[in-house]
Amino acid sequence: MDAVEVDDLSMTYHVPVRDGGLVAAARALVRREHRDVHAVRNISFQIPAGQVVGFLGRNGAGKTTTLKILSGILHPTGGQVHVLGETPWRRRNHYLREIALIRGSQPIGDAPELTVMDSFHYQQVLYAIDDAEFEHNLAELGELLDLDGILRRQVRALSLGERMRAGLALALVYRPRVLFLDEPTIGLDVSAARTIRTFLAEYAARTGATVLLTSHTMADVESLCPRLILVDDGTIAFDGRRDELSSLFAPAKLIRVTLTDDDPDLTPYGEVLQRDGHQWLLRIGRDEVPAGTARLLARFAVVDLSVEEPSLESVMDQAYRSLRRTTDLAS
Repeated sequence: MDAVEVDDLSMTYHVPVRDGGLVAAARALVRREHRDVHAVRNISFQIPAGQVVGFLGRNGAGKTTTLKILSGILHPTGGQVHVLGETPWRRRNHYLREIALIRGSQPIGDAPELTVMDSFHYQQVLYAIDDAEFEHNLAELGELLDLDGILRRQVRALSLGERMRAGLALALVYRPRVLFLDEPTIGLDVSAARTIRTFLAEYAARTGATVLLTSHTMADVESLCPRLILVDDGTIAFDGRRDELSSLFAPAKLIRVTLTDDDPDLTPYGEVLQRDGHQWLLRIGRDEVPAGTARLLARFAVVDLSVEEPSLESVMDQAYRSLRRTTDLAS
């Protein structure tokens, strides 16, 4: 069964507008003008139970609005949504106990004087978790996120990375079946971000949770999401595997080759992107890779050769540029 079903979803905001200046401000007090902003436009997708999906797009593409609708915070202006068979914006208690919306910009708690353990006990009461389940879940989360050293400390005394780890555990101590993650590693250093990514991968594998992740940090997406949904201007521009996205928006691969030759001319074999001593990086069309590598091996004394996909960050950049050109032509 699909854990998430989205059918023809739309969200339009009716926002006030006015010109600058005091005269326009005074006029707006009497007669306010509005315009429609289409944040989400008739999108449809399904996510099977247990799948981890990246939900990507430029700023303003409609990602966070969609997550808020799926978690029941917003009521859409059109379409149908079912998560675990429920309509999210009805916000029934048993539904809210099965999902979690985790935002990187909102780490643990608004009560800085409480200890981390106090916050967990409050969560236990709020979600009616029995003692045995609470102790088991907290022990498992503590192991995965290394919480032992911070449970007795006040929230105000935690670093950002510690607050993020504690906030994640707090959101998951009641063991939700569906996670909506909005920029879960934003603002973290490399080590803390890696810890969060490793934890999320292990948590999804252990529990079979369904995960919908939005992030501008491609390391998050590469390490967690085999399937990607790309939204642009409120509509779905791509839905498929990462390698399919690369094939669609980056019609070239990279060849990294190390030669014994001191100064070879490699321009006939591809676009030279970089040289570091005897190592070269070439860009070559996907269809030309077999013939190109064969020609390199036949012509030069090759010490090492590897064929690489372009980075996801590079692919996404090309995708955004392509979609922007399409939007400009349409307008």
